[in-house]
Amino acid sequence: MRYELKGGNYPVVVCQLENGEKMISDKGSMVWMTPNMEMATSGGGVGKMFSKAFSGESMFQNIYTAKGEGMIAFGSSFPGRILALDVTPEFGFVLQKGAFLASEMGVELSIHFNKKLGAGLFGGEGFIMQKLSGQGKAFVEVDGELVEYELAAGQQMIIDTGNVLGFEQGVSIDVQTVKGAKNVLFGGEGLFNTVLTGPGKIWLQTMPISSVAGAIRRYIPSSN
Repeated sequence: MRYELKGGNYPVVVCQLENGEKMISDKGSMVWMTPNMEMATSGGGVGKMFSKAFSGESMFQNIYTAKGEGMIAFGSSFPGRILALDVTPEFGFVLQKGAFLASEMGVELSIHFNKKLGAGLFGGEGFIMQKLSGQGKAFVEVDGELVEYELAAGQQMIIDTGNVLGFEQGVSIDVQTVKGAKNVLFGGEGLFNTVLTGPGKIWLQTMPISSVAGAIRRYIPSSN
């Protein structure tokens, strides 16, 4: 499989497939393809279906198979970027819910439970996240711009809710309470921040869709 990222702030990834190669995506991600791409919808069994639902994905996913040389494009659902990840048995990734766009068939999408309950209840990323494992290329949606950091062992980064796109499996996630009553009441940053601890790479996004929705909501007149 060969691919090319296009589209600037409204990105798509265009994949060129050889005969018999397959891609898997969440529903609604395909934006165009050649006529020789064959589509099949699969849930992967009851266990996997519920796993996908809990991790923020559709219970059903679409599998596209090239019958001859084919082309298929997957588009982001929000202005930003598409990040290409090389998933290997040694290097898996943990992502926020809904970040998965598409991948080669060798990539497995499953549930990742945050080991610390506080991170799930208050950290803004959810107790349940997505885990990418297996072997192959995966494509991830980024809300806004992408910023990458490499954390050394024990090194930490404090991040506002929703700005965590994902991280390597060696990184741990926790929450930290905003200190000071005035900061909590008047600082406008909420009660908790997410804390990521290395070692490993972390990916941050500058315009999470939840923050955009919250900003727009303030300007919508109340029906009462």
